Amino acid sequence: MPFRDECGVFGISPALEASRQTYLGLYALQHRGQEAAGICSRHEGDLHLHKDQGYVADIFGETILDSLPGDAAIGHTRYSTTGGNVASAAHPFLIHGRFGQVALCHNGNLTNTERLRTKLIEEGHTFTSPSDSEVILALINRSQADSVEGAVVDALRQIEGAFSLLILTEDALMATRDPHGFRPLAMGALGEGVVFASETCAFDLVGAEYTRDVEPGELVICRKGGCSSEFPRPKVQGKPCVFEHVYFARPDSLVYGRTVAATRRAMGRLLAKRHAVEADMVVPVPDSGVAAALGYAEESGIPFEFGMIRNHYVGRTFIEPKQSIRSFGVKVKLNPIRSLVKGKRVVLVDDSIVRGTTSKKIVQMMKDAGAKEVHLRISSPPTTHSCFYGIDTPSREQLIASGNTTEAIRAFVGADSLGYLTLDDLQEAVQDDLKGEGFCYACFTGEYPVEPETAKVAAPGLAPFLAPSEPQNA
Repeated sequence: MPFRDECGVFGISPALEASRQTYLGLYALQHRGQEAAGICSRHEGDLHLHKDQGYVADIFGETILDSLPGDAAIGHTRYSTTGGNVASAAHPFLIHGRFGQVALCHNGNLTNTERLRTKLIEEGHTFTSPSDSEVILALINRSQADSVEGAVVDALRQIEGAFSLLILTEDALMATRDPHGFRPLAMGALGEGVVFASETCAFDLVGAEYTRDVEPGELVICRKGGCSSEFPRPKVQGKPCVFEHVYFARPDSLVYGRTVAATRRAMGRLLAKRHAVEADMVVPVPDSGVAAALGYAEESGIPFEFGMIRNHYVGRTFIEPKQSIRSFGVKVKLNPIRSLVKGKRVVLVDDSIVRGTTSKKIVQMMKDAGAKEVHLRISSPPTTHSCFYGIDTPSREQLIASGNTTEAIRAFVGADSLGYLTLDDLQEAVQDDLKGEGFCYACFTGEYPVEPETAKVAAPGLAPFLAPSEPQNA
């Protein structure tokens, strides 16, 4: 099973019922984070905030949305990277400071958080949460610039790593991406208003039209009368995260100017060419494996079947039975259709293997349902390195591919065969015209565009290992 989701941001100005439009935008982005959500609106220069832990639909009812008036708003749906799953780390963050009221929401992860936080604390700043996003607001508030725009520019010149930010002030909506453009941020139009979102599927829900992406390193400032653009830092080679196309983004989204569904289908076709096998059916691990499985089936000529069903109504937590049930955590989410797979040779398509424990359970579930053979196909290369740019990944020592051969992984998960997409094939699928230079592939190669400050990167020469049988998160 894949990495944990990241975060989603949405902003709009001006618009009738901006908070309700933002609510809908966050609803479309719920797949990017399920731990917390928040909306900050602006009405006649005053900012109004509500945020909480949980799903978007559970946090925002009619009464709450009525308490968020105005014609501009930003919103966030969160999965924790820096800061953990604590209420104080929910977004947006709102301060009342030197430049009046300023709210911010963030998709990404700063790589120099601790150095900046330590410096700010030494200067007398007090933090209310462990979030790196609060560090950005502190830098804005402590800037000696004579305007909030200048303060934002000051902050952007100090932070490193991955960030797609939306900033709401008393008279402006700002949007910006880090110079490498690790995380996506699209720009659209709705009537006379401008809309920003992590993915274009949010535009579809509110009726906005996609216009372009916010460029890497760009700062867009929108006020009454229009938007302006500037680049506070020197331009560098863009490095958008390739995992947006492998797993994170919804298939109906346009990300980095490319249709996600078409890209994943191309991955599946290349996977079939690279790792052909005689089989009776192609079965996706839902939902992220569906498009790649369709591509595999098209290229191979093997029939596609929904041989496994996902329970879409599993919340963030559930009560396990006191009497242990084998593989309960996987079974509550996925279940094979026995009548389809019994006695069949199955090609099982998934997007990635992280620790390997969930893949092992899924393969065993298919065999317990009567599958004669299970051939596991992965629509990305082996994940060998941790991410520091906004994706919650295990340490490198916990990534099964960092210290094991493909054959050892195959034996561990119990598949009859195992095939990964190659890095060259992935680059072809995402149309990387710069031959590997157009995206960030650090989780596959260990080549980090921005060096992380933490020691999460293991030293060379990792010893082979077998992943633990029952991790908390697989």
